[in-house]
Amino acid sequence: MPNATNTIRLHRVLRAPAERVYRAFLEPAALVKWIAPYGFTATIHESNPRVGGGYRMSFTNFGTGKGHSFGGTYTELTPYERIRYTDKFDDPNLVGEMSVTITLRKVICGTDLEIVQEGVPAVIPPEMCYLGWQESLLQLAHLVEPEIPDGA
Repeated sequence: MPNATNTIRLHRVLRAPAERVYRAFLEPAALVKWIAPYGFTATIHESNPRVGGGYRMSFTNFGTGKGHSFGGTYTELTPYERIRYTDKFDDPNLVGEMSVTITLRKVICGTDLEIVQEGVPAVIPPEMCYLGWQESLLQLAHLVEPEIPDGA
């Protein structure tokens, strides 16, 4: 089954307002601070966060210097509630287009975050996807949860 795929589902509650979490997914300067798993750096090559707009980015293994690039198109942007986009690797061995849905829901202590990544190439072990996303979401929490007053 060369075109078999997996679906990755994640859930996390963040002690941050949905507005801040939403921005962290769309602002390039914020995204590069948290999206790459441990041991990787992220570079944003293109960012046009509007429905029909695209993005291109790459992750680079800090230890080896090797990287992989990918990009896609934003298909839904509902401020502070939902982000949907496509994802496609540039590597011809990682065929197919993935879709990612990020759902934000305001809760009493912050934001309930759900991520569903569909169409992940089967050659990528699901446990590695989960591990990478868990690391990224911890870094996201470190970015969006602090309440730092102006002038600090």
